[in-house]
Amino acid sequence: AVDAGVSCARFSRFAAKHGWSGGEFLAGVPGTMGGALAMNAGAFGSETWTLVEEVELVDRAGSFENRPAGSFAVSYRQVDIPPAHWFTAGVFRLSQGRGDEGTNVRSLLEKRSETQPIRQSSAGSVFRNPPNDYAARLIEISGLKGLRIGGAQVSMQHANFIVNDRQACAKDIETLIEKVQTAVADHTGIRLEPEVRFVGEHQ
Repeated sequence: AVDAGVSCARFSRFAAKHGWSGGEFLAGVPGTMGGALAMNAGAFGSETWTLVEEVELVDRAGSFENRPAGSFAVSYRQVDIPPAHWFTAGVFRLSQGRGDEGTNVRSLLEKRSETQPIRQSSAGSVFRNPPNDYAARLIEISGLKGLRIGGAQVSMQHANFIVNDRQACAKDIETLIEKVQTAVADHTGIRLEPEVRFVGEHQ
């Protein structure tokens, strides 16, 4: 089992080091395995829940329970979690590797660094891709690359990333997300849905 607090990158490196294949795509995913479970995080055509066999959850009363992967409705960046429950661990099904897993991880990270701002602070992809299209393409054709509010900026490298390069506060980022949604809808007729989740009230 993998605890929810383990980073995706650490899980990927650990699996590769021990000769297990299937989790390489998680190497460049920001955040933890708990977050990956909660939103079915993915990259390079792979998704977290294709590897899941079982999860452990806790409810608000502190009671733990285990459930098989098949008891959850899972889709693109979406997992239907019972109300007031949170993932605390997961059991993942990996394959015996061929000895090149470490090389694959490095290759994926290099590919990701060429197209995404992984050396800047961000929460990963901001918007879900709409059917048969890409959020980054819609943002770019709407002329929004480089758009800035406070310390938050639409990445010049990948338009579906908002980077925090000048000590942005939550209000900067949330306001920029809303501005991008409005501008893309005005330009293309498509309203982008956030992939990130908002917690609490910004100041």
